[in-house]
Amino acid sequence: RRWKQERKAEKKKWKELNLLKKLEKQRVREMAEKQAEEQQQQQEDKGRHYTLSVALPGSILNNAQSLELRTYLAGQIARACAIFCVDEIVVFDEHGEDAKSVEGEFEGIGKRGKACVQLARILQYLECPQYLRKSFFPKHGDLQFAGLLNPLDSPHHMRVDEDSEYREGVVLDRPCKPGRGSFVNCGMKKEVQIDKQLKPGLRVTVRLNHFCCYHSPVKCLNCPKGSMGERTAVITTFCVCLPGAVFSECPFKEGYDLSIGTSERGSSVDQVTLPSFRHILVVFGGLQGLEAGVDADPNLEVTDPSILFDFYLNTCPSQGSRTIRTEEALLISLSALRPHIDEAAKTPTDSCEKENH
Repeated sequence: RRWKQERKAEKKKWKELNLLKKLEKQRVREMAEKQAEEQQQQQEDKGRHYTLSVALPGSILNNAQSLELRTYLAGQIARACAIFCVDEIVVFDEHGEDAKSVEGEFEGIGKRGKACVQLARILQYLECPQYLRKSFFPKHGDLQFAGLLNPLDSPHHMRVDEDSEYREGVVLDRPCKPGRGSFVNCGMKKEVQIDKQLKPGLRVTVRLNHFCCYHSPVKCLNCPKGSMGERTAVITTFCVCLPGAVFSECPFKEGYDLSIGTSERGSSVDQVTLPSFRHILVVFGGLQGLEAGVDADPNLEVTDPSILFDFYLNTCPSQGSRTIRTEEALLISLSALRPHIDEAAKTPTDSCEKENH
């Protein structure tokens, strides 16, 4: 009887030890999960909670004397916007031509209204990762000299052996069992299988992990940029008619809450203090400035373009040349505005805070 009691006490002791070990493992696992969540939250906090949009007229290409120079000029625009992490490029027609898409064939240099279409097409071509261009860009006259262009080398332009949580891809027309999702070309050595059945030819952003893949729409301008500590958003292009449509056709529901017009007739950028914002738009004029676009817009009843913007700034005071080309104005203006934008972005707007929560 005594032996049985000792045996029962020993079993009870071992059960208690095993229970303590299980509780300790569970506590360690919970702490690891908590640390992982905190680390992920810290990485998400590194993201940018605002968008930067740039609007410029497509007529700037008419200042180039050949198709090669027009192509290279568009490449300079794309490079400047990529360097300063521009999220959206709005191409408008200051002459009043109603060109709202990049469909159609090239009709030669000097055709009125065709510069906007050509600029938008080249920008879209450069934004697309190299391994996806054959899927979305067939041979076209506007892209005849695309080989002259310098690559953007944006974060979403991945190399084959580069590790990343997100990758751009195109859905392949490859048979797959029902309920097993779709195959996507993400520029890797092997195709990626995602968890949803999608239409072939659709461009998606794929999130990769060790066991499965998820997809999301490729253009998400309302999301914080660079959730992994880098800028992962793509540059998108729109082709709208006239400067007034830049505001009326805004892709954001709440519109641009801060707009800046650039002109040599504006006030000095050195004295400006920008308020907090969610979506900022910087507008550039063409060969004749913003005044020419305002005069050509029948929907605008104003003659002074400064009335259209929250700030009308001269980003290069005491300039040494009579004129500043638009590709030069992009670099000058974004460089001058960058510290002001960073300072204003430190205080997020109420809408931004609600969206993040």
